[in-house]
Amino acid sequence: MFPFVRMIKDTWLASRQPPFKSLTETHVSHHICWPHDLDFWLELNNGRAMSLYDLGRMGMAQRGGLIRILRRERWGMTMAGVSTRFRRRIHGFERFEMRSRTLCWDDKFIYLEQSMWKKNGECASHVLFRSAVTDKNGLVTPDRVLAALGQTVISPPMPDWVAAWCASDAQRPWPPMQTAIAPPSSGS
Repeated sequence: MFPFVRMIKDTWLASRQPPFKSLTETHVSHHICWPHDLDFWLELNNGRAMSLYDLGRMGMAQRGGLIRILRRERWGMTMAGVSTRFRRRIHGFERFEMRSRTLCWDDKFIYLEQSMWKKNGECASHVLFRSAVTDKNGLVTPDRVLAALGQTVISPPMPDWVAAWCASDAQRPWPPMQTAIAPPSSGS
């Protein structure tokens, strides 16, 4: 089940923090890996990690003023791609820090970077998200979102590693190719 209670708590906590002065500031939040976050090996489940990253993005959106704009304009947020790197395990009841920030944007998407950090300073995981704001007609361009926020800033340069991921992802077939499955042989 999605962590709705945690989402409400973290969004409320973010609303008590100072608003961002810059859209690319880092939002830092603190979390605990609870028993219902664990997989069979008693570590943070990879799917649950993605849900927990939602918490950091909502806090970041709250501090950036985006939640207010989404409600006012009746817009939504969606993810259009993700690249994930897991490197260290997070075990049950372990506390960790999450860092969330906007890297840049292009004519369609907003690129977000998030990471989970263990108490010993090791990075446990790192994700790159391609996100979008949507309305009933489809994508809302980042320029429209910025205008609604009262911002006139231009995007920071896209980091080379993000541009390389975008170029690689553009080569990926969509829809995915379907491999025909041969019927089982009748035997002898």
